[in-house]
Amino acid sequence: MNIDPQIVDVATTGKPRRFVFVLMQQFTMLSFAAAIESLRIANRTAGKTLYRWTILSEDGQEAVCSNGCVFRVDGDLGEMEREDTILMCGGIDVQKATTKRILNWLRREARRGVTIGGLCTAGYTLAKAGLLDNKKATIHWENQDSFAEEFEEVTLTKSVFVVDGNRMTTAGGTSSIDLMIKIIADDHGEDLANAVADILIYSSIRTDQDTQRLSIPTRIGVRHPKLSRVIQMMEQNIEDPISPATLAKEVGMSTRQLERLFRRYLSRSPKRYYMELRLQKARNLLMQTDMTVINVALACGFASPSHFSKCYRSHYDTTPYRERGSHASRLSV
Repeated sequence: MNIDPQIVDVATTGKPRRFVFVLMQQFTMLSFAAAIESLRIANRTAGKTLYRWTILSEDGQEAVCSNGCVFRVDGDLGEMEREDTILMCGGIDVQKATTKRILNWLRREARRGVTIGGLCTAGYTLAKAGLLDNKKATIHWENQDSFAEEFEEVTLTKSVFVVDGNRMTTAGGTSSIDLMIKIIADDHGEDLANAVADILIYSSIRTDQDTQRLSIPTRIGVRHPKLSRVIQMMEQNIEDPISPATLAKEVGMSTRQLERLFRRYLSRSPKRYYMELRLQKARNLLMQTDMTVINVALACGFASPSHFSKCYRSHYDTTPYRERGSHASRLSV
């Protein structure tokens, strides 16, 4: 049964706003679908065409998303209208999908004043094109470490989405809905935006002040303020690790009490937990950047490459060099 929604009266002047979705290879379907469905529902709820869209790929050929589904597109990268909004749709292995043709096209459209956004990992593509220099941006939390290392001129945030002038970035997943809800509200008012959220059964609209990851207590399944504070300090000090004694002193307990706290709630010592955080960041950098293994080691608080390799092998059962080699082999298949 198809029930028409209650029409939200929207006053319009001028032609519909057009969005240009560029599907990069291995893009994330959820981020793309969440964005385009929000526009479709806005049109349906308003009872008129407020938004139009077109779907492109780099070469005009079918685009394959990360789950293997294939999408037909309307064309390849051509000249846009200045009033258009380009949304790059990224996903897995965005570095490989960020080609010279895409970068040159984005730079050209940016010079013409077109509004450009990046969904999911496509913030990397915008940064690579130089479109986020001296701007705030966000990207999926799995890519934050590598992004921060490569693009020091970008102010990276942990927000679900960021709008800075005519540049937009999202963290991926359902954050596309949050961005589109903001755009719809800015264009046509809160009533329409809230109606779209209701139809999407999206009951908790987030703003650019909301962070993309769960809080530390929720993530670790433990609500202990001192433990959460210590873990936060660990996550914020990967390159220059803080000693357990200093961590304990910062939260007003002894080193022995801190040890007991970690073993009770996380079944490991503070030193071991900290090591796992550093090694996880190292693995992200190995997979997502061209940094040398030595520089990865330094960025993760290892003064000695040999010590880094030993710790990495112990945790992941392979060396950093082999990890990077096997990842490169998978990408080339």
